[in-house]
Amino acid sequence: MTVDNTTSKDLNLFSIPVRFLRREILPVLTDLRLAIILLLIIALFSVSGTVIEQGQIPAFYQSNYPEHPALFGFLTWKVIQVVGLDHVYRTWWFLALLVLFGTSLTACTFTRQLPALKAAQKWQYYDEPRKFNKLALSAELDGISLTSLTPLLAKTRYKIFQDPEKNDILYARKGIVGRIGPIIVHIGIVMILLGGIWGAMTGFMAQEMIASGDTFQVRNIIESGAWSSQDVLKDWSVRVNRFWIDYTPKGGIDQFYSDLSVLDNDGKEIDHEKIYVNQPLRYHGVVFYQTDWGISGVRVKLNNSPIFQLPMALLDTKGKGRLWGTWVPTKPDLSAGVSLLAKDLQGMVLIYDAQGKLINTVRAGMSIPVNGVNLKILDVVGSTGLQIKYDPGIPIVYIGFTLLMLGVVMSYFSHSQIWALQKGNIFYIGGKTNRAQVTFEREVLGILEQLTDTGKK
Repeated sequence: MTVDNTTSKDLNLFSIPVRFLRREILPVLTDLRLAIILLLIIALFSVSGTVIEQGQIPAFYQSNYPEHPALFGFLTWKVIQVVGLDHVYRTWWFLALLVLFGTSLTACTFTRQLPALKAAQKWQYYDEPRKFNKLALSAELDGISLTSLTPLLAKTRYKIFQDPEKNDILYARKGIVGRIGPIIVHIGIVMILLGGIWGAMTGFMAQEMIASGDTFQVRNIIESGAWSSQDVLKDWSVRVNRFWIDYTPKGGIDQFYSDLSVLDNDGKEIDHEKIYVNQPLRYHGVVFYQTDWGISGVRVKLNNSPIFQLPMALLDTKGKGRLWGTWVPTKPDLSAGVSLLAKDLQGMVLIYDAQGKLINTVRAGMSIPVNGVNLKILDVVGSTGLQIKYDPGIPIVYIGFTLLMLGVVMSYFSHSQIWALQKGNIFYIGGKTNRAQVTFEREVLGILEQLTDTGKK
C-alpha cells in the first residue's frame, strides 16, 4: 500500500492557516475589549456624521470650516474632505469598522454564546448527597417526600424532569430563554449592521428645488453607493401641486408644506400626499422629505400686457438672511427697469430703481406706477426644497432593532435550576441561578417553608 505524499503535504499546508485563525485571529475577534473599542469608535464617527453636515458642496465646508482658525485646533475643510467626514456613512473605513464589529459579534456568538446555550441545555441528576455541597444554595430536610416538591415547582413555572426508573431524584429548571436572549441580541445587532452596509452600498440621496406647479423626475443625485441603481426612479415623476408656508403672528415660519402627486408616464396620478417636516411621501421605497424652501419667481403684469413669470435668484447677503431678487424691464428696448426683492412668501415685494433707491413696498395683488407704466405684482411663487432618499437596508435595520429589543427582554429572564434527592428519610434540595440571586433565594426559601409546613401536617 502506498501513500500519496503530495496529498498529505497539501492537507498539512491547508491546516496551517486554519490553526493560525483558530489560535491567533479568533481569540482577538472574540475579545470583549475589541468589541467595546469598535463600538466606541463607531459611535464617535456616527456622532461626527450627525454634527458635521453631510453631502454639502466643497464651498460650504470651506466657508464653515476654515483653516485659520481651525475648529478644535485641527478640524478644517481639508481634513473633512480628505478623511471623508462629509460623507461618513459611505466611506470605506466606516463600512470596514461595521464589518469588523459584525465579524467580532458573529465569532463571539459561535464560540461563546451557542456553547453556553448548549451547556445550559445539558444537565444531569444529582444522585449523591455530596454534589449538593457544590451548589450556592442547598438544604437538608427530614421527613419530606419528593412527591410533595413537584406541585410546588410546577406552580412556580419550573419544567420538571424525573427518571421513570428512579423516583428519588428530580431536576427542574426555568428561564432557559434567558440563555437565548444574548444570541438574539447579537443577531439583531449584526442585522442592523448588515442593513446599514446594504443601504450605504445600494442606496442614494438626491436634492431638488422645485417651483410650485412644476413636474420633475429625480435627477440631482448627490450621494450614491457603489452598487446603487436608479432603476427605481423610472416610469414615474412627481408634480408639486402647491407649496405654501404657514407663518406665526410675529412673522416667523411655523411650518411649510408641499402638496405632491406621483404621476405615471401618461400623467395619471397614482399617489398623493401633503408633506411637511417629519411627514414625508413614500413611493416604491423612495422617500421625499420636506427640508427647505425658496422663491422661484414673481408673476407680474405691465399695463395690459400678458402675465410674465420672472425667475428670482438668491442673493448673497453675507450671512444676513435670505433674500431673492429679479429685474423687471419697463421699456421694450430694455433700457430701463426696476429691481424686485422679496424675503418670504407673505407677498411683500420691495421695488428699487436703477440707482438702488427704494421706490415703494407693495403686496401681491397691488399695482404701482413705475417709469410711466403700471406695474402689478400678482404673486410670489415659492419653491419647495426636497431631500429624496432611497435606502433598501431600512427594512433589515427595522428587523434588527426588533430582534435587539426582543433579545434584551429575553436576557432579563434568569436561568434557574433546582435539584432534589431523597435518601431514606433525608431530603436534599439545592439550586443555582445565573442572575437575580436574591430573588432566587427568596423563591427557594418559600418552597422550603411550604415543604416544611407540608411535612408537619
